[in-house]
Amino acid sequence: MVLGSRVTYKMGWVTISKFLSIVSPYHSFLSSKPSPFSVFTPYTEGSMSHAEGSTSDSVIQTEGREDNSGGGQPVSSCPPGSEAQTSQSSFGEARQKRKIAELEGKIFALESGRVLKERQSNYYLAHGRAIRRIVALFDSIEDLINENDRRYDDGYDDDTQATIDEDRLQTGYSFLTKTLPWFLKHTSDMDHDDYMHMLKVLRQGADGAQGDDTAKLKTLVSDWVNRELKPDPPVDSDDKNCRGFVCDACGRLLCPAELNWNSPAVKAGIRDRSDGYIVTDLSFPAFVYEKYTANADNLEEGLFKGKILLQGYKAIFTSLSSAKDVEGDGDGADVIANNRCAKKSFCGMKVKKHVAQIIKMDKVTPRSIAYAACQVRFALSSVTSWWSIDGDFDYILFWRCIVDFFERPPGQEARRRVEKLLEWWTRKVFGRSRREDLSNTAKAGMSVNALARQRKQLDDAAFDSD
Repeated sequence: MVLGSRVTYKMGWVTISKFLSIVSPYHSFLSSKPSPFSVFTPYTEGSMSHAEGSTSDSVIQTEGREDNSGGGQPVSSCPPGSEAQTSQSSFGEARQKRKIAELEGKIFALESGRVLKERQSNYYLAHGRAIRRIVALFDSIEDLINENDRRYDDGYDDDTQATIDEDRLQTGYSFLTKTLPWFLKHTSDMDHDDYMHMLKVLRQGADGAQGDDTAKLKTLVSDWVNRELKPDPPVDSDDKNCRGFVCDACGRLLCPAELNWNSPAVKAGIRDRSDGYIVTDLSFPAFVYEKYTANADNLEEGLFKGKILLQGYKAIFTSLSSAKDVEGDGDGADVIANNRCAKKSFCGMKVKKHVAQIIKMDKVTPRSIAYAACQVRFALSSVTSWWSIDGDFDYILFWRCIVDFFERPPGQEARRRVEKLLEWWTRKVFGRSRREDLSNTAKAGMSVNALARQRKQLDDAAFDSD
């Protein structure tokens, strides 16, 4: 990527204030509406004429001539009230007005530039909110760009071998350019300072969205656990210190899928971090499984179909109300169609868009599932502030493990199962909208098109008979 270099026009309130300090005297002068004689105030003993006391080159003044015989009193070059003096005064006022207009134009340009930069920053901030959610939770934008640039410089092709981490970064770059379709064009037209500013604001938007989702799920997950497992005492929605493995309900959901939380030995071993019971990212937590239970003989069965995981996903990407409806197999209302039609409510109020609609997301993606799983896992834990390491559990490796499960299946049959699972997720989250999947043959057999053909055939037959 070649970044152009150009001089950027810097601005600030200090510069604007400086202009205002210059403009103010001119406004005061015009508002006073001086008479033609006010510019030529005569010199009297003990006083100074306006022409001698002023240092501004914006006001037209006439120098008094020294009368050697008359005691040195300056005399106007034009008689008071003469046509020349009146013309000179009018010229001075006109010049002042032009100067004021010029300075006001510069101030307007500075103000416009500041407003434009604020709008641009807000634009980047809003679009950056999608990056952690569907592009990369832990990889930086710079890492994604650098990997793509490295491949371009090295002349990579389909036969070039790359590591798993490098392929994951490159896939992330591909998602980045799809999520932000303007990214490539904008970066090619920017100078280095603007480019770095854009990356900074995108990171701020990404971090802000992650923090908002974390705060949202802190309360929601505790409510879902209380309703689903009915612990006694219930999980506190405000205090995270009572969660994690010290809480029986949260411990059950965080317990490695290969272990049985109902066993007292397992509970004690996990809480004491004994050998054989250490919880790491190498074990899928029970909450990612359907009914929170794994089949030891087929660990893929029910994987990533946990109810609380699905609720967390819908709370992040669609709405809080949609998170309540997770039963069935996607037979509910079509979320995409409803939000496309509901531009305004019946009373004229604007309908709030959900995250998936804002980022134009109509299908569930592997990286969005991995993001939701990390957020739900953190909400169940006793850790009070976001950190990539929780004891022996590494969130970075956990996120990568989920992403690789979907993006790097070992064979065609595994890929088919992954695609089927993603279709299940899309139905669950967005409803049964398959209009775009209809073939032309299926559309032709539907009654509207069939009726059109029949009417044409009848009309053609009547024409032939005539």
